Amino acid sequence: MVAQIQELGAEKWVKTRSSLDSTQSTFLIWTGKIYSFIPGEKRQLLFRMVGLSVSRCILIEEGSWNFTSRELTYYLDPQTNKTLQKWENPWTGETLPVLHVANNPVQGKFGGKFPAQVEGDATTFVFDIFPTYPNPLAEDPKFAAYSPFPTYQAAELFKLTVPTADLNNPKISSVSQLKLSWDRIGQWLPWMKMGDRPGNLIYSAFGSKISGLTELPQFLQDEINHRIPLYKQAPKAYIEEGEDMTSWLYFQKHFQAYLAGEIFPLPVAEE
Repeated sequence: MVAQIQELGAEKWVKTRSSLDSTQSTFLIWTGKIYSFIPGEKRQLLFRMVGLSVSRCILIEEGSWNFTSRELTYYLDPQTNKTLQKWENPWTGETLPVLHVANNPVQGKFGGKFPAQVEGDATTFVFDIFPTYPNPLAEDPKFAAYSPFPTYQAAELFKLTVPTADLNNPKISSVSQLKLSWDRIGQWLPWMKMGDRPGNLIYSAFGSKISGLTELPQFLQDEINHRIPLYKQAPKAYIEEGEDMTSWLYFQKHFQAYLAGEIFPLPVAEE
């Protein structure tokens, strides 16, 4: 069967990415690998990773929603799969603290139509995103060894496949199954202290939608229950002021804690 490209209403995307029920937090989880990609060099598997997004969609008016979420990604030792707290940079030999991703909030607005490939029982949303914006670290000399480039630039390639029947069933607020594919080309992370060394990181991950915290890997459950309980649920409301948290802004905000060798993510209490 040949996939047909259809323009689907935003409510079907909301059911996919999160839920039409604004009282519920929705969890996506992903696992994968992160490679170095340097001209003239063989790739290196630098990290394995496991991450999650906990999200909520809040209806603004018919056909329009506010999306709000929090994201975690942990960098794991590629041999042992254990969470890394220190990392030895193979190019410089320096041992560095690891800043795991703890982005709060990550937000957006959903409305209009969303193109999707409908192939019988399965529907796939495809998003190729190329974020480009001024690097918030570039103008401060103290970050020159960490992230000196004036422009942040990346490519993020998403594919989310869900049951077509769930999208068409008005009694279902969130799809019962989801398969996520996520590939990313990104710059060196600031905490890697790569300076202006040429090259990129290649991310390759897959994931799914889960029903709640108890379906997460045990170490993530332990982290959320004991160190960062804020991530038990999505934000309860859309935050109109401020900007989305990113790894670059998080590094800027917590640079002194990084220099002090503290354990990341830093502890954060529930709302």
